[in-house]
Amino acid sequence: MTAVATARPASFEVLAAPQPDGRIRARLGRLTLPHGVVETPQFMPVGTNAAVKALDPDDLEAAGASIVLANTYHLFLRPGHERIARLGGLHRFMAWDHPILTDSGGFQVVSLADSRVIDDDGATFRSHIDGSTHRLTPESAIAVQEALGADVAVAFDHPVYPSSRRAVVEDATERTHRWAERSLRAHSRPDQALFGVIQGGLEPDLRARSTQFIAGLPFDGINIGGLAGDETPEQRRGALDVVIDLLADDPRPRYLMGLGSPAELLDAVEQGIDLFDSVLPSRVARTGQVWVPGGRLSFRNAELLDDPRPIEEGCSCLACRRFSRAYIAHLFRARELLAYRLATCHNLTFTLDFMLRIRTAIAAGRLPESLDELRLRAGRSSLDEATGEPE
Repeated sequence: MTAVATARPASFEVLAAPQPDGRIRARLGRLTLPHGVVETPQFMPVGTNAAVKALDPDDLEAAGASIVLANTYHLFLRPGHERIARLGGLHRFMAWDHPILTDSGGFQVVSLADSRVIDDDGATFRSHIDGSTHRLTPESAIAVQEALGADVAVAFDHPVYPSSRRAVVEDATERTHRWAERSLRAHSRPDQALFGVIQGGLEPDLRARSTQFIAGLPFDGINIGGLAGDETPEQRRGALDVVIDLLADDPRPRYLMGLGSPAELLDAVEQGIDLFDSVLPSRVARTGQVWVPGGRLSFRNAELLDDPRPIEEGCSCLACRRFSRAYIAHLFRARELLAYRLATCHNLTFTLDFMLRIRTAIAAGRLPESLDELRLRAGRSSLDEATGEPE
């Protein structure tokens, strides 16, 4: 039976529910936003500074992107949300006429800013760009996102690393709850959805408490924060089990923040997650590594200098359609900027095609039978992958 959750101004429709036995909780969905439709499970490329590094909007469309993420903290500092608003809003500013989600800025305040002081009212910090002092509160973070005009804004939260002491996690989780309520009260833009953030670290009771609290508020979607950091895959699965069990009957989209390797994406989809974002595909591309079936290919490998093949046979990306491994390996050694564009185009095409393969298997009712093939394509996940930190 199809379940539909209608919210202002977003709607999420579950097209294929999880299998009744509960072993695999993957679901197929459709998120409708003012600037378009997002088929889920879906990956969002990260355009931190209103641009996915090395790519233009045509590259993103060709890769299969239907929604991108931009960063509140970075755009607040440079060029400024008021300037972007004067120039017609974020969609016009970055020439992207498809859905955009802006994160709250909380993670960047915690991970990037200097001399930060977090209190119950908000966070005071020094810019990592020029050292100037700024302050974000739930109200100002929402005001920034309303000025940017993204399809989806995110409530201001206080994330901490999963390995933090329980007292630290509990304090940040309770503060996130208070800030969630204030974010809701401050949000007034009728053409913008608002998602709330679950925290709780790796503590099952804190995760459960946070899930129940955030799910009890009238958000348009549910973000799962405080993971994709320094936890093990097993710890992440345990935390997600707590959350998804409690959200089993909640019709809103579920968004796990900061996860980006194919193997980890598949694992989280199996647990019932709908949306993802990460800088990982573009970040590893700039180090000269690209996704291929079974793992990664490194252009630092000298053997590639004489390899006339594309990165991946049958791939539709710009790099694979037109260029050889040998040429791209040369570009990296020559430090030509085209190298970064081509590798990033491939990694995002591979990632978004991987999500399409997952959706196709769910739609056909064949995900369990397809898991071995999908896992083989995804390759191994690595714990040293910097998944959550913005570029």
